[in-house]
Amino acid sequence: MSDYRISRIAPSDRRGLAQVDALLLQEGIHRDANLDYICGMYDEDYNVVATGSCFGNTLRCFAVSSAHQGEGLLNEIISHLIQIQYERGNIHLFLYTKISTARFFGDLGFYEIARVDDRLVFMENRKNGFANYVTQLAKNRTEGHCGALVMNANPFTLGHQYLVEKAAAECDTLHLFIVSEDASLVPFSIRKKLVVDGVAHLPNVICHDSGPYMISNATFPSYFLKDEATVIESHAKLDVTIFVRIAQAMNISARYVGEEPTSQVTGIYNQILSQTLPANGIDCRIIPRKESGGKAISASTVRQYIQNEDWEPLKELVPATTLAAMTGDEFRPVIDRIRKAGNVVHY
Repeated sequence: MSDYRISRIAPSDRRGLAQVDALLLQEGIHRDANLDYICGMYDEDYNVVATGSCFGNTLRCFAVSSAHQGEGLLNEIISHLIQIQYERGNIHLFLYTKISTARFFGDLGFYEIARVDDRLVFMENRKNGFANYVTQLAKNRTEGHCGALVMNANPFTLGHQYLVEKAAAECDTLHLFIVSEDASLVPFSIRKKLVVDGVAHLPNVICHDSGPYMISNATFPSYFLKDEATVIESHAKLDVTIFVRIAQAMNISARYVGEEPTSQVTGIYNQILSQTLPANGIDCRIIPRKESGGKAISASTVRQYIQNEDWEPLKELVPATTLAAMTGDEFRPVIDRIRKAGNVVHY
């Protein structure tokens, strides 16, 4: 144990953050946009000599001063972050790291889930965490032609419902995975209810929580990947690697995605899925978006109407089940959150 002190760096601490940024730059990375805890290890002159951060149940953005390499400081940073996570109630932890440092984190008790080329390794602190997750999902394995959809539904619209209906019509069983991480304006508990109620008329649809392994844009790291195109490609390839193992266990032979004409990011993502899934024996079906008034129905548009509490146009954009939920007391905190969010259009 070193004699240095570790403490939280507040968002208002410009000096501390500048030193963190300098350390990260030394490692060829930048501070991730999604962080909810940043710590620094300070020497006797109150200079940051090591740093690490958290977001949700992930650890990220590690760096140690070149003048202090080999002193075991990163071990102390990781131990500190794990303690912070445990105090928050986060026991199941994840991290993304470069290929070159995966072995180091393995020595600290993290296990590889999947890797993408020579870019990154996705790890967790449970030896059989992902294997147990797949085993649980496999209990819902069915025969015949089985498809899958992964959906955030922030919130669930007529566009989402149309996509599910089109996919379900082509399958004996459709497995619908609802992204369960809470990184959206509409919390998971409500998103799940909206989806389940919105597809209740489809008897061959089985809904699943995505768990922590199907990663959204919000939690996928960008801090050690060189540019946005690399981030999108790496995210999609990690998605494929994980999804293929799930599909094999559940007899899934097709994945359905909605066309995204207004989102360049999602368009690139879908293109990569359509190129890589077939190579693993899984058909990728891109379904054209349902339109209203000549425009593709968008959850962003729905959030804009919610923000303005303009309910009349929503009748053309969301199912009756979603509209009923929106006017209930349980949805009131969501409306307040959306109203305070500023820009609610996400591309």
